[in-house]
Amino acid sequence: MDEPVDLALTEDHEAEHLRGELAIEAAGIGAFDWDLRSGELVWDDRLMEMFGYEPSSFDRSIDGFNARLHPDDLDRVTRALQLAIDNCGDFESLYRVCLPNGGTRWISARGRALCDPHGNASRLLGAAFDVTSQHETDLSVARVLEAMPAAFFSLNRRFEFTYLNAHAERLLQANRYDLLGRVIWDAFPSAVDSPFESYYRHAMTSEKNVSFEAHYPEPLNAWYEVLAWPSAEGLSVYFLDVTTRRREEERAARTAARLELLAAVADELTGTIQAEPAVARLAQLVIPILADWCVVTLVDDQAPPGSRAAIRDVSSWHHDPALRPLVESYVDVRIPALRDDAFLFQSFASGQRTMRADGATAAIQAVLHPGEAQALIGRLAPESFAVLPLRGRDRTVGLLTLFNSAERGAISSADLTTAAEVAGRAGLALDNARLYRQQRQVAEALQRSLLTAPPEPDHAEIVVRYLPAAEAAAVGGDWYDAFMQVDGSTVLVIGDVAGHDIAAAATMGQVRGLLRGIATSNDIGPAEMLTRLDSSMDLLRVNTLVTAAVARLEQDHDQRLRGVTQLRWSNAGHPPPLVLQPDASVLELSTLRADPLLGVLPGADRSESVVTLDRGATVLLYTDGLIERRDADLDKGLDRLKTALAELAHEPLQDLCDQLIERLVDGRPDDDVALVAIRLHRQDRPRPIEAGPRVLPRPIPDEAPPDD
Repeated sequence: MDEPVDLALTEDHEAEHLRGELAIEAAGIGAFDWDLRSGELVWDDRLMEMFGYEPSSFDRSIDGFNARLHPDDLDRVTRALQLAIDNCGDFESLYRVCLPNGGTRWISARGRALCDPHGNASRLLGAAFDVTSQHETDLSVARVLEAMPAAFFSLNRRFEFTYLNAHAERLLQANRYDLLGRVIWDAFPSAVDSPFESYYRHAMTSEKNVSFEAHYPEPLNAWYEVLAWPSAEGLSVYFLDVTTRRREEERAARTAARLELLAAVADELTGTIQAEPAVARLAQLVIPILADWCVVTLVDDQAPPGSRAAIRDVSSWHHDPALRPLVESYVDVRIPALRDDAFLFQSFASGQRTMRADGATAAIQAVLHPGEAQALIGRLAPESFAVLPLRGRDRTVGLLTLFNSAERGAISSADLTTAAEVAGRAGLALDNARLYRQQRQVAEALQRSLLTAPPEPDHAEIVVRYLPAAEAAAVGGDWYDAFMQVDGSTVLVIGDVAGHDIAAAATMGQVRGLLRGIATSNDIGPAEMLTRLDSSMDLLRVNTLVTAAVARLEQDHDQRLRGVTQLRWSNAGHPPPLVLQPDASVLELSTLRADPLLGVLPGADRSESVVTLDRGATVLLYTDGLIERRDADLDKGLDRLKTALAELAHEPLQDLCDQLIERLVDGRPDDDVALVAIRLHRQDRPRPIEAGPRVLPRPIPDEAPPDD
């Protein structure tokens, strides 16, 4: 009796079979079965349709299959089939089918060989489907990628090349078939531990796009701008060769750096009289813009011309901090070690540039005596150098030597042009400083001849000071004076002729001489002295403006007995004299009406004032350089002077004057500073030791002791 049939199980099996057929039909998949023993090739209707056969026209053999294959694909597909048969393995291939109507289809086929118990293939079963639309899309993408003006390649998750376009082949200097399937780190080992590896791995692990610029060394020796984006398949990389752009940017940056260097050099050297320290600082300015390291050499204008003793290295600098001590050691010993034919001496003697584009180390060693200098230049190993004279108006005043390593190469023509400009400016600054020193010496000699030492009466101590402006000529129109009239009165003068040069100093000498002559030939007071001086200047055409204050210390017999002195003064537009009282209070000698400057209104009436001073009082006359500041007005400067004077009241007069200058101008005044001070000592006691020796003009009699 037949076993009962499970209808539900049968229906499930049929449903599953139907779903499989529907899925195959929906996917457009055709099946094949090739009996390797009989040679019969069975295709289903769908596969015959793909190949353009009718059931009656297909001969059910491998020849029928080969007849439809594209000739360019025939050998490749045949080899793949034979390989699967020989190994009882899988078959997979993508190939083109040539249809009877002239069209072409792309077919993707997969199969597997079945083996008998002896290991021989007996059948090959498989399936195929039409991928024409997909492949055409891929081909369109490939055509786009091939036509791109930028390079593109893709990597799988193992960093193996899966695609490169033609532009990528050109930039990477490699054939795509040599790269496909290779790991990028094996194909391009210099990418290991470089930004390329770092960014690619980061993109792959973070699933985020990255963009960067990086340099790949030889054999490519190029800069690339890279955009890489990850996907499930791996990494897509788009890149451009930006070497030209980078070089242009670097060239522009170097040009800008050279211009900034010239501006810095101009700022360093312009308007300073301290040229030698400024030129010595050039070493740090020019490195690394113009070279790897350098040495600055100055020529002593006091040494005999052409003498080796005239040359001294004053500074050096290396872009590598670790090598700076080595350069300093070389500089310490190189001048004595140089032979007479050294390149430095050649440039010094000729005033022309000397240079070597290569082989610098050996060339320099050849002009050095054996010893430490030779060894040190060997360790520094320059490949090229240039010696540039720093030329003044008619002589070489210094030398700038630039050195480059082999890595940087020869000093470029653009760098040499900039270096020559730097050398020219430095040479002019040094020459100006030399001329200034010469003018300074002349000015100082003139100053010493004009500003004579003061007298020292028994009862008074006189101190004078003169300090030239820090950034001007060594002497200008400021002057002080102290002298005695025939009646024994002491006259103090402070004045300022407009101008700050030797011409002003010469005019000052005229005015000072006129005033001395007027005051010592007549028994007149300060106001009359200034009136007559103004008239004499007008008569002699001394066309200048002068400020001046004159103070006369007088004493009759009664005043001497009482221990007081009368101070009479007149002021022609000058800062007011100050009196430091014995109790340390400060009195400003000002008037209700200001008198005009000398040279403005010749013959104008001038006022005169009188004050009585006790023993121990100090009178101070000064020029505006002591109280004037660029950041404050004269009133504030005068207040600072009064405060300092009170604080220094008990100091010896010499120390008081020195400390006033130190406190108010710190040794570097913006304008010339002149001052004259007198301290009145007691006349009933011997002259104090700190007042120094008594110095009186011959016509002036010694003071007699006061009557009891």
